[in-house]
This record gives sequence, C-alpha cells and structure tokens, in this order.
Amino acid sequence: MLTIPVSCGDPAAAFRPWSAEPWAMLLDSAAAHPQNGRYSYIVAEPFQTIEAIGSRTLLDGAPVAGGSFDALERALAAHPLPAAGPFPFTGGAVGFIGYETGMSLEGMRSRHANPGGQPDMAFGLYDVVAAFDRQERRAWVVAARPEAEERARRMAARLSVPHPERSAGPAPLSWRSELSRPDYLDRVGRVLEYIRAGDIYQANFTQRFLADVDGTIDAYALYERLRALSPAPFAAFLNCGPRLRLAGASPERFIRLGADRTIETRPIKGTRPRHADPAADAAAAAELCASVKDRAENLMITDLLRNDLGRVSEIGSVRVPVLYGLESFASVHHLVSVVTSRLRPGLGPVDLLRAACPGGSITGAPKIRAMQIIDELEVSRRGAYCGTVAWIGFDGAMDSNIVIRTLSVTPDAVIAQAGGGIVADSDPAAEHEEMLVKARAQLRAVGELAGEGTA
Repeated sequence: MLTIPVSCGDPAAAFRPWSAEPWAMLLDSAAAHPQNGRYSYIVAEPFQTIEAIGSRTLLDGAPVAGGSFDALERALAAHPLPAAGPFPFTGGAVGFIGYETGMSLEGMRSRHANPGGQPDMAFGLYDVVAAFDRQERRAWVVAARPEAEERARRMAARLSVPHPERSAGPAPLSWRSELSRPDYLDRVGRVLEYIRAGDIYQANFTQRFLADVDGTIDAYALYERLRALSPAPFAAFLNCGPRLRLAGASPERFIRLGADRTIETRPIKGTRPRHADPAADAAAAAELCASVKDRAENLMITDLLRNDLGRVSEIGSVRVPVLYGLESFASVHHLVSVVTSRLRPGLGPVDLLRAACPGGSITGAPKIRAMQIIDELEVSRRGAYCGTVAWIGFDGAMDSNIVIRTLSVTPDAVIAQAGGGIVADSDPAAEHEEMLVKARAQLRAVGELAGEGTA
C-alpha cells in the first residue's frame, strides 16, 4: 500500500476540481463532533461500478444476473485487503442505497414509479482515496493496490495545485411544495387514525419540495451553499452520473462497523430549532430533553434498531449506552440515542445493511406496516432520500449515514424532502412546523418557497 502525505486544507475546497466528474464523491465531516466529525474522504475514477435501477442490476453499465446487494458483496469479496493507513477507510465501495431498495429487502414494492430513471442504488469501487483528518490536521492519498499507485500520485499532484475559489452559487430557484399545508395536516391525521386503530405506534411521514431546472445546474455550488448554512458530521456530495447527484448535510449516523466487528447506530428522534439568543436556545434544548412525546418517539425507534441489529449480532451483545442524548447542530437540537453490538462470525457489512435497511428512524414501528402506510400516504417515491450513503472498506469496516437534509439533483429538478415521526400525541400543525424547520437549510441553499413561508 502506497501512502502519500499531502497538505490538509478544506476537503470541500480540495474536491472542487473533481465535482463535475462522474463517480467522484466527497464524504465530508463538515461539522466537528467528538466521535463522528473527524475524517473526510475524496474518491474518483472507480475501477468498477454497481447500480440498481428498478429490478435491473448493472455492473460497469451492463446488466448482470442477481440482486444489487449480491453484486456489491461479490465485488468487495474479490478484493479482501487489510486496512493499513492511519485512518479508517483506505479503499473499497462508496455510494448510496435508496429507500425503495431497502423496501425491497422486505419483499415490498412501492406504488410510486421512477419516471426519471435515477439509480435506486449506486456504488463505485475505489482503490485510491484522499483522506483528511481534521483533528490532527493531516491528509494523505492512499493506493490500496499496486496497480493504483500511479493514479494515487496523480491525485496527490492534483491536490497540491491551489484550489479554485468557491463558486458564488447558482441564481436562486423557486421552490414549490407537493402538498399544501391543509393536505399535509390531513395526511398526518390519517397516520394518527392508523395509530389509534392499532396498526402502528409511529410512522415517519414526509413531503417533497421541487425546483425546476434546465439540466445545467451547478450541483456542487448547491452543496457548498448547504454546507455553509448547515455544516454536518455526515455531509456528502455524490456524483452518480447524469441522472442523479446528491448534496447532503446529514447529522445522523446510520451504522458504523469497525474492523473489530463492533457495531454502532445513532438514531435521531426529537427536534427543536436553534435560537440566536442563548437563553432561548438553552430553553429550547431543555424543553426537548424534558418532552415526554419526543422521548417516547426516540425510545420506539431505539427499540426497533435494537431488534434490527439483533438479527445479525452475537447473542447478548446489543447495548444502549446512550438514551435521549442531546446533540446540537447549526440549525436544530436533536435527541440522539446510541445502540451498539457485535456482528456475528461469518457475516459482513452487506449482511448488516440487508438486516437494517431502510433505517428505523425514517420508517416507523412496526417497521413493515409503517412502510406500507408511508407508501400509501406519501405522494411520490423517496429515491435516495431516507436511504443511506456509505463507505465499505475492503477490510470489512463500514460507516454510513441516513440520507436526510439532502438535495437530490436530477436533470429536471432539485428535490428537497423533510418530515417527522408521527406518534399518538402528535399535533398535525406542530408536525408541519417541525417539517419546515428541518427543510429550512435545504430550501435556503437553493431559493425561495412560493406561497407559504418556510418558517
């Protein structure tokens, strides 16, 4: 393995020369966090690609037999390389798994079509990685295989060139909401009816906002604007080709798998907006911590994730070291719990993803019935939203986020989406307000919302 030290600047600025290249990806710890905001990664020029579009699995663009998870598992197994760098990820797969792909793992099919032909899952396999350690202020380019060493030297040379200035950003676009406020409140009310009937305890109901584009939008400029408004520890920019680019500011870890087989997930449930006034901000945080409704919502999802991890974990290893922890981000306070376990012998990261996708924090409980109700009441497919962006190392380690606070950029539109967990004592008007709070940074990164304000 070749390791080349390089200067440690801003990863988002360093990525700019690659931002328009297909399959170039940035995993960006854009907000400092004691456990989760240390490393950022740049990858480009994959030596293999895996995509799922509907029922088709594509390997390097050509259809292959079998499912997309099987193809990903086979590709990783063909390159069992140990990690040898001073950071967790030194080569492997980087990409995303969409929400509907996760649904399919439970034998479910969404009623919503994919008219744009965007990928439902997309991963590149990379044997050259640029890694940035923001804690130690160090950076390296690593070649995981001998045949990658020349490409690693080219990447290191490219990183040594002064980075271009940040784009001023695109002209503001106009958002439109897929649901009016009365329609949103009505659909939340229908979720509550299902809860009162005993079908579910909770469902995560969401809606989309769309801004029309002409195909020439600078998606990375949108990411830089979103990053400035809402820096997050699990931010990412993924160029998945001409049909889809993702610009995300997710605060939520989905699953981390260590090379030592330890598992951690950090579900978020419970939200309050930040305030400029310190006293008001502290009061909002205290109110969130004391909220019976938000704590119940968090507990339900924590229990669901305990069950999901238990499907693939050593018996007796599942623990909850943190319940209802407060974490504060640029625009919101959240309640965050932590669930840990140890992966059973003989299983790997793709098995873990099969057991847990889509994430419990963006489905509900019980999970399958909640997904059925979500599919009935939401008016569009989720796509990448509420899926996961992940890196999976050749050594079997993995880290991943939940795709929230994320813009999906297609040839026809920029798409933002937000929502929240509905429980028995949810107030539809308060849920609508919380949804707008969560969407605020995404909407402001792009333009203005026509009609109703964004709160």
